[in-house]
Amino acid sequence: MTYRRWFVVGVAFAVIGALVAAFAVFYGNFSPRGYVEDRYTRVTSRDIGRDAVAYTSDRTPSQVAKDVTDAWKPADQYVDGSGVYLRYDDDSLVILPIAAGSVILLERMRTAYPRYHSTVGNHWGWGRGSTVRGGGPGAGK
Repeated sequence: MTYRRWFVVGVAFAVIGALVAAFAVFYGNFSPRGYVEDRYTRVTSRDIGRDAVAYTSDRTPSQVAKDVTDAWKPADQYVDGSGVYLRYDDDSLVILPIAAGSVILLERMRTAYPRYHSTVGNHWGWGRGSTVRGGGPGAGK
């Protein structure tokens, strides 16, 4: 009886492992960055230097933002006439309108903060637990 129990436990673990592996293969990276990389078209001509990596979509910024935020809830977001600005722990996703849809800029927070601060101001929650320097006295030090 004990051998049978261990066999059943072993089979259960094998099935769980196979399901986890299949999920990883079909759904790719487990991050907002991976989500964008897997679902949108890479366009190097729209990159901003080496800091902001560009992707495009034929959908509007609000449609792209809904798609991304339904899958990955941002820490903060800001929306205005210029676009949609999403802040995650390590990354920012800035979704801007273009003639044929949207450009999605993926950028690390350390470079996104100075680039977009004049637009998002404190809406991204700078200084509320953010790891980006510049949040106030003693923040990030």
